[in-house]
Amino acid sequence: MVEISAEKMRKIAPLFESWEETMVWSCLQGHMGKAWADEEENPVSAQIFVGDFCFFAGKPDRELTSHIPAERIKPHLLMIPQSPEWERMIEEVYGDKCWKTPRYAIKKEPGVFDREKLAGFLKKLPPDYQIRPIEESLYGIIAAEQWPRDLCVNFEGYADFAERGIGFLAVYDGEPVAGASSYTVYDGGIEIEIDTREDHRRKGLALACASALILECLGRGLYPSWDAASRESVALAEKLGYHFDREYVTCVLEL
Repeated sequence: MVEISAEKMRKIAPLFESWEETMVWSCLQGHMGKAWADEEENPVSAQIFVGDFCFFAGKPDRELTSHIPAERIKPHLLMIPQSPEWERMIEEVYGDKCWKTPRYAIKKEPGVFDREKLAGFLKKLPPDYQIRPIEESLYGIIAAEQWPRDLCVNFEGYADFAERGIGFLAVYDGEPVAGASSYTVYDGGIEIEIDTREDHRRKGLALACASALILECLGRGLYPSWDAASRESVALAEKLGYHFDREYVTCVLEL
């Protein structure tokens, strides 16, 4: 097993060729994440780590399945198997430390968004809230708290986020309570992350933040990719103009 350098990503790219997954693209394009393979020059098995996700492709390999980078500190890891064979390998290696759950792929359709409709969602924001871009003072707040950390966790700090990231927060009484941001970035787009603090849910904040983010992406010529962890997330995506694609298996590992 070897770590794959940015210069060698092309060697594992064919193993992931069929995947319409922007986090895989982020790593293969050298933006974010790390990759390992069974060998460097002619790999037949590979894994990619980006954020909380691990993707397996090619021929199932026990050593790669067992491999978790030492810097992984979060309590959960989402493992995405390319095939039923990879899925069985994950179950064999981790047993009752992991369980399967569905995720929901959303179609990537660049021309699907209605800007007027999105602007209308912004106008419906409750009067006590403001939508603000993630600037340095707000970035420091969300980076320090637990519920919104995924809005910025894959960046190396505010300077990195300001250069490559994009995001908006719903602010109540000067405090961020919901947000939509770039979980990861890839050539020509972002993968969307949305979070709302529990005591401010069901007020349309996620809808407003997502609308602001999508409109900003469209203005910059970026595609705002969406992948849903729940049926509620699918419903929100569909309200924004996206269309459901398919359900797929995710293996959740307790670290």
